[in-house]
Amino acid sequence: MVDHCLRSRHYVNVVVAGKHPAPQWLTMDAAVAHCTKGLDIWQWASNDQDAEPDVVMACAGAVPTLETVAAVSILREHLPEIRVRVINVVDLMKLQPSGEHPHGLSDPDFDALLTKSKPIIFAFHAYPWLIHRLTYRRTNHGNLHVRGDKEEGTITTPFDMTLLNDHDRFHLVMDAIDRLPQTGSAGVYLKQQMQNKLIEHKRYIRRFGQDMPEVRNWKWGA
Repeated sequence: MVDHCLRSRHYVNVVVAGKHPAPQWLTMDAAVAHCTKGLDIWQWASNDQDAEPDVVMACAGAVPTLETVAAVSILREHLPEIRVRVINVVDLMKLQPSGEHPHGLSDPDFDALLTKSKPIIFAFHAYPWLIHRLTYRRTNHGNLHVRGDKEEGTITTPFDMTLLNDHDRFHLVMDAIDRLPQTGSAGVYLKQQMQNKLIEHKRYIRRFGQDMPEVRNWKWGA
């Protein structure tokens, strides 16, 4: 994305850079391809290659992407029979129909990626209503659930900020379970485990003033 900004002409580019270390999910070549597309499936994080997904976990923004991928790792570990598709968005205008914006996806392409009828859990770094406004004409808008900024925050830990706004990995897992009745008893127990994690997190940060090690040191596939 920065490469695109540096090479572009006759554009006003705004680059917002964080000051904390962040995961690098893609190789340079893969990142160039992904940013050129603007929206795509992350196959390495998905497990729906041989079947239609049961749920689509979508994300836009560095922190929501981290929390989504972490949530997917929990779902895949505890509910391996559930088919999860991970969609990452770097160009929000891709969410609009092609007739509304030159970057927009056609309806058939949008339906192919985000499905016509499966639940979509979308983690976003800003206000949820923006995603709804961009997608309100899409076939599957009725199954779209967006987690984003609720303007909740204080002097606290980085992960607690996501939790205060309900777009942390534990809430995302519970959102998926709520929309997947086929998970049955396994889903009930996993949701209970996620609720316990929220309690454990609050107790830990009050005592130690930092996020739990399993959050601070989390890595994909570790």
